[in-house]
Amino acid sequence: MIEIEVKARCRPDVLDAVRALGAVYLAAENHHDIYFSCSQRDFRKTDEALRIRIKEGDAQLTYKGPKLDAETKSREEVTVKLDDPTAMEKILASLGFIHAADVKKHRYKYALGDIILAFDEVEGLGTFLEVETIGNEDWKAKREEVLRIMSRLGLGDTIRKSYLEMLEEST
Repeated sequence: MIEIEVKARCRPDVLDAVRALGAVYLAAENHHDIYFSCSQRDFRKTDEALRIRIKEGDAQLTYKGPKLDAETKSREEVTVKLDDPTAMEKILASLGFIHAADVKKHRYKYALGDIILAFDEVEGLGTFLEVETIGNEDWKAKREEVLRIMSRLGLGDTIRKSYLEMLEEST
């Protein structure tokens, strides 16, 4: 599966603009993302990520491949549900993966058809809007749809870096 994602810093008026588009409120979530690095492979150089996400009683292990274009954060994403994230951390450590960093955020999710608009309050970084959807062969058309939504919201200065990259740069 390809995750198509665009992110921008959020202005105070963006929530009203999202509602004016007809987006429907879905939920609020707390995310604790635990990122891993590997001594055999530099994820910064390969533009990949491996993380455990813990949210609202749910946990997932996610691999994210390199970005597929120069404008968005579109990339292959493979996710599996975890029953025991602590055990998964131990397995990864046993295999040589190193706990690289934690990213914590509070997310407010809205839906506009199959597009998710997520307001993220990220500890240490501020507030962002992510507009994302899922695609496969049609990912380029969906990318254009996501970019159009960002344009309609007046958020043309998009950010391709992950929250992890941004936090690493801020320290």
